[in-house]
Amino acid sequence: MAPCPCFPTSRAPCGLCGPALLLGAGMSGHLLLPGLLLLFPLTTGWTASNCLVTEGSRLSLVSRLFLICPVDARLSLLALCTSVTNLTEALAAVPGSVEGLCLSGSPSVLPRDAFSNFPGLKILGLNLQLTQVLPGAFRGLGQLQHLAFLAPPLQERYLLLPSDAFGDLRVLRQLSFLGPCLDKNSSVQLPPSLRQLSVKYSCLQDVRTLADVFPDLVRGLSPGQPWSLDMLDLSLNKRLRMASPGALRGLKLGTLHLDHTKMKAAAVAGLGLQSLATLSVLDTDTAELPVAGGAPELNVGSNRLRHIAPGSLASCHSLESLVLQSTGLTELPPGLLDAMPQLQRLNLANNQLQRARLCMNETGAVAGLRALDLSNNRLSNLSLVTFSCVPQLRELLLRGNQLARFEGQVFQGLQRLESLDLSKNPLVELGKGWLASLPALRTLNLLDTHLVLSLAWDFRGPENLQDLRLQLPSGPSGAALSLPGRLTSLQLQAVSGMKLRELSPNVFPVLQTLTLDGWGLQLETWNISKTFPALHQLSLLGSSLKALCSQDTSSVFLWHLPRLRSLRVQGDRHSPRPCRITGLPSLQELTLHSLQSCSRPRPVRLEELVGELPKLEVLQLVQTGLETLSAAAFQGLGSLQVLVLDGEEGLVLDDSLQDQSPHMPQYMYLVNSFLACQCANAWVGPWLERSSRTYMHTTISQRCQLESGGPSRHPLFPFLWSHCPRTLGLGLFLGSSALLLLLASLPLLQEARSSWILYLQAMLRAWFQGVRGQRGKDKRFRYDVFVSHCRQDQGWVVRELQPRLEGCPPDGWGLRLCLPERDFEPGKDVADNVADSMAGSRVTLCVLSRQALRNLRCRLELRLATSLLLAAPHPPVLLVVFLEPISRHQLPHYHRLAWLLRRGDYCMWPKQDERKADFWAWLGSRLGRPG
Repeated sequence: MAPCPCFPTSRAPCGLCGPALLLGAGMSGHLLLPGLLLLFPLTTGWTASNCLVTEGSRLSLVSRLFLICPVDARLSLLALCTSVTNLTEALAAVPGSVEGLCLSGSPSVLPRDAFSNFPGLKILGLNLQLTQVLPGAFRGLGQLQHLAFLAPPLQERYLLLPSDAFGDLRVLRQLSFLGPCLDKNSSVQLPPSLRQLSVKYSCLQDVRTLADVFPDLVRGLSPGQPWSLDMLDLSLNKRLRMASPGALRGLKLGTLHLDHTKMKAAAVAGLGLQSLATLSVLDTDTAELPVAGGAPELNVGSNRLRHIAPGSLASCHSLESLVLQSTGLTELPPGLLDAMPQLQRLNLANNQLQRARLCMNETGAVAGLRALDLSNNRLSNLSLVTFSCVPQLRELLLRGNQLARFEGQVFQGLQRLESLDLSKNPLVELGKGWLASLPALRTLNLLDTHLVLSLAWDFRGPENLQDLRLQLPSGPSGAALSLPGRLTSLQLQAVSGMKLRELSPNVFPVLQTLTLDGWGLQLETWNISKTFPALHQLSLLGSSLKALCSQDTSSVFLWHLPRLRSLRVQGDRHSPRPCRITGLPSLQELTLHSLQSCSRPRPVRLEELVGELPKLEVLQLVQTGLETLSAAAFQGLGSLQVLVLDGEEGLVLDDSLQDQSPHMPQYMYLVNSFLACQCANAWVGPWLERSSRTYMHTTISQRCQLESGGPSRHPLFPFLWSHCPRTLGLGLFLGSSALLLLLASLPLLQEARSSWILYLQAMLRAWFQGVRGQRGKDKRFRYDVFVSHCRQDQGWVVRELQPRLEGCPPDGWGLRLCLPERDFEPGKDVADNVADSMAGSRVTLCVLSRQALRNLRCRLELRLATSLLLAAPHPPVLLVVFLEPISRHQLPHYHRLAWLLRRGDYCMWPKQDERKADFWAWLGSRLGRPG
């Protein structure tokens, strides 16, 4: 994206700098960024900060925005700041009590005491273009536990660290470098509390380099006391292929990740590790089962093994966990489990196995295997001896195979099996009493199967079954389904049009989680509270809303569940009208998804979707067709704290929300949602500036397009303020005599007597000279540009502006300037000089700084230029150049100036030389040619 010419430090389009935009600020006002109040017209509340703030308990609602950052939902307050250009200004927008912070932007140097105002920070992610960290940058972060440096993985950016960079981080446990190259560092000290170190996506080629950068890894805490890490992650270093002998000599290591590198597993044995518990070498072009280097856990997934030679099993005698997922295996070597007597977990998922030859015969040696994953293979038959040698098995996953039927005794001997997954198999028949041999079973998944209901089909056997996921078997309509009565979690999946009229037993006393998945699935509503007296969480996925609402009115919610705390409704996109959910006294979280009808879409109001929910804290709406949000919607939602609108387009915020502000949710997140470009939303900008409670955040750049069409699009609020008569009161600006008197009286109310007398005198002078009616298209001007500036800014005008504008081509533009110090007529009254110069100039250019706004003559010139711009039938051109950031409160008649200036009529003078070309390009396009 091209730089913004108005504000060169931003990479976003003018007026909407940054991908994440703040609509309003709560948190007692700490989220406003005063340094950016210059973004007028009327965009203060809209772009005041690029920081998203959320509570850790609500992280799941906006977790997709934190994908690049290390976050923890257990933290009380989290903040994400994007498009950061000035670190100090960005951090000023973050509450001091934040515990998790992620920064994304362009700063290249991390200064001293950068985070001293955040003593409670526990997680810090820096997705910046850092090349250097200064000493003391992390001073004051005595509670920091996780620090991550992130950089684009395809860019080779070196990061320089001082040797004591992490000396103040006394409790740091995780240190991550995801992208930066560390090769140019040496002797960087690690905090003794460190337990996990990650160096990924870097330019690391030899493990020895890591020991040079962090010599503590091999030097140890003290002589005779080796360094110990729970995890060392060197994954995704595409250049890593070397491991110098003894590179990590003496290091005690829990897990070593070498995934997606060129390292060979055989080289691990030469690193000199004192101990290693787990070795992971996913996708490392390993062609045979490697020696694990003494590690009891080995992961060689995503390598093209295809075949395991029986001789290679000799090195796996001490393995406790083996992952062979996605290795292309077509068969298992004989005696696999016999060669690994210590093995407890075996993952064979995503291979091409047609037979599971684990046990050679019924009298084979007994293995201690506890977890077996055979998902997504080609198994079509299970023999009676398949699992005969694994009586200790606790978890068995057979998901995604070709199993159609099996004998009832296939699980004979699995007396301790607790979890069984048979989903996504074409099962049509289960043997009689097939569950009788699984008395310890707790979790059973039978989703996406082809089961047929029969009298012999039941769940007798497991007395402790708690979690059941079942595709409703096809059978006679209204047939009873016999289920275990002690379930705590139940998911029922139905095909189109199926009706479930009766469940056996009639009461599920301890069921807490219920998921009904399928179109048309219905339960009788009159006794629903008696059937599920302990239900806390209910999910209705792809369900017809007729199951929830009465047939004759949408104002009655028929399911009476007094203990329900969480409700998720995902519609089938076929309901012609919304369903109003109300009358649930304990409901705390509500999600409504895809309620809009595809064939007959209609806009809805929030009060049509929700009613009286006194304890509701979180409301999430996703593609519901919501159009209007008014105060009436919050009347029955007195406890609402978070409102998330996802995928809602054309939102209109009714102005009744102004009076509802004290009772509005504390957080409102607009994710992929748009406010409508309508005058009904014009009040929102100023309201959000004043709001002391509601924090509203959106991830979409809000823009409007002119009715005439074309590619030009404008920021939402400036556009509404300039095109909505009700908001602007355009009738007051038609050049009538009443307006002229109003403009003349404003200085009287705000300035000293000398100031308003000069202003009135100059205004009348301009009037009588015919400025309002006699400046036509053919008028010849004495000057091209009248430059208004104060004495303190004269150096900039003479050094930067005058040579470029008055200089001869090609270096200059050859324009005629009117400079007050040079061209004002000596002895002539100040008001006359100002009025004559402006009347005789094609363009008025105001150079503004804090000193200029304190200068009487500069304020007079700015007021007069604004009034002439309003009053003249052929308005002159008024341009404003800011030499430094200025708060809107310092600008005289800020709102009137904001209404009158177009977006391209003002710009900031950049401090960086590389940005000045954009400034001159803007100024040249606005001034035009001489004459």
